[in-house]
Amino acid sequence: MAWGKRSDMIVHTTDPVNAEPPRAALAEHALTGTDTFYMRNHGPIPDVNAEAWRLRVGGLVTRPLELSLADLRRDFAHHDVVAALQCAGNRRAELIRVRDIPGQVPWGPCATSNARWTGARLADVLAAAGIAPGAGHVAFTAPDMSDKPSPPQPFGGSIPLGKAMREEVLLAWAMNGEPLPRAHGAPVRVVVPGYLGARSVKWVVQVTVQACPSDNYFQARDYRLLPAGADSSAGPGAGLSLGPLAVNASILTPDEDACVPAGPLIVTGYAVAGDERQVARVDVSADEGRSWIQARLDEELSPWSWRRWRATVPVPPGPAEVIARAWDTAACVQPESPATVWNPQGYANTAWSRVSFTAVRAGL
Repeated sequence: MAWGKRSDMIVHTTDPVNAEPPRAALAEHALTGTDTFYMRNHGPIPDVNAEAWRLRVGGLVTRPLELSLADLRRDFAHHDVVAALQCAGNRRAELIRVRDIPGQVPWGPCATSNARWTGARLADVLAAAGIAPGAGHVAFTAPDMSDKPSPPQPFGGSIPLGKAMREEVLLAWAMNGEPLPRAHGAPVRVVVPGYLGARSVKWVVQVTVQACPSDNYFQARDYRLLPAGADSSAGPGAGLSLGPLAVNASILTPDEDACVPAGPLIVTGYAVAGDERQVARVDVSADEGRSWIQARLDEELSPWSWRRWRATVPVPPGPAEVIARAWDTAACVQPESPATVWNPQGYANTAWSRVSFTAVRAGL
């Protein structure tokens, strides 16, 4: 596909572009290359002129700002944050197998990626603008237009002011040491570690400090967790607004329907946890959860990074399945079945990760 992506990306839609890498590709590196990083869009990818780009900071501030990219880079300290982003629809395909979810992208487990982001702290920019009394949320607006709302509107969202003032939240202009690619929000995007990817607004042009959450369609009506029996077209404010990620682990190798040698099998994957919680443990089972082996966690690159993990489990010849579940530092664990977390928009599938495959005897 285009946009500098690898040729084996799994393309779910082309207008807008929505694609994820294969499991094995995502498993290759602790930092996801820009050619492998998943793409989530709600409208055509805008072509923003970096020289003409301006960031306007307003609302409940005492000194409204208008910043060019040069201003942002010159006037504010540069910071790096290694952080994973995860689409709220990650692993939706498993929910669709429980019950159909019409009109939604059937994401597999790879709408998650991990990168090193460089930029200015949003908190520093807000401090320069001066927070006025009554502020409670910070809203972001981008120029990419979506026809999902009626009438169409640009993508946007918001986060609580307390999160916006934390040091990990960036206005990022670089990704893995290179200028931010157009497909990932150039010239500047918001990066909100620990929150669902939709709050890390790409191509950001407006930051608004306000008393309440954004009334943008993608905050007020979409990216909300509705009860299983609710109408997916429920009005503004229905359900739970999605923010911090829930603990989640996915198996990356072996792949679904693979053929592997029987015997000791190395199982690998990633795990993430939301906001101020970290991944504490990952368990792996090859006997339908009757017994579990604790996986080895790779080095934690930052509190906001994913944790890669691996475990060796015995697999006899024949059809087989491995299961993985993660625990976070609040002792929360993934639920067993996707049926228990099914919802009308297919968000936040945090059920145990399962991969089925065939194990064969050596030489066969």
